[in-house]
Amino acid sequence: MMIAKFDISTLPSAPNFSFESELWHKGVRFIAGIDEAGRGSLAGPVSAAALILPADEKLEQQLEGVRDSKEMTPEAREYWAVEIKKVALAWGVGFASHTEIDEVGIVPATYLAVRRAMVKLRVAPEHLLLDFINLPDCQYPQTSLVKGDARCLSIAAASVLAKTTRDELLCRLDAQYPGYGFASHKGYTTPAHREALLQLGPSPIHRLSFRLLGMLEDEQEQDQQAPEQA
Repeated sequence: MMIAKFDISTLPSAPNFSFESELWHKGVRFIAGIDEAGRGSLAGPVSAAALILPADEKLEQQLEGVRDSKEMTPEAREYWAVEIKKVALAWGVGFASHTEIDEVGIVPATYLAVRRAMVKLRVAPEHLLLDFINLPDCQYPQTSLVKGDARCLSIAAASVLAKTTRDELLCRLDAQYPGYGFASHKGYTTPAHREALLQLGPSPIHRLSFRLLGMLEDEQEQDQQAPEQA
């Protein structure tokens, strides 16, 4: 399915049920919102969440604090993750490991995480709403939305579940692999993370990709070329 063009000037102030309502009015009741977290991280898995909300437009007001997870504070994400799970008809979170990411690439690995999340749904979806990806070889009708997590409430809610579940895992991995600061940066590129990589080298959960190795080589080359200070 082609990704529909989107005029950014029409971006709503908050994600809503516009896309879900159109499908609900056509008799499609079980709509799965899908989103991922961790695609740009240097370490740990990529996660994906799928969830089906009840076909009830009143939930838009009940979930009015839900946004694209990247725009929410950690405290807000944790609060709304609980509220989302309370009202969802079904939800699931799946992972693809750092090893799988290195073996097949981040995009196919993201598809693996999505499929693993969908398997956990106790209600079979009738339509999928996804944030800017098309799921290949999928038996369900799907709609891919540009900035879906900012426009579609089901996708935004999925982004919260994907993010909070992955963050929880990275906090546990921080205790297993101390010194890298995973509990703080969740595997993303920060000055502290870069410094830890230079000092300690990659951990067993780092993605040994060109981006990671190239970053380390560039840092080391810059250090070698830096003039000595008197």
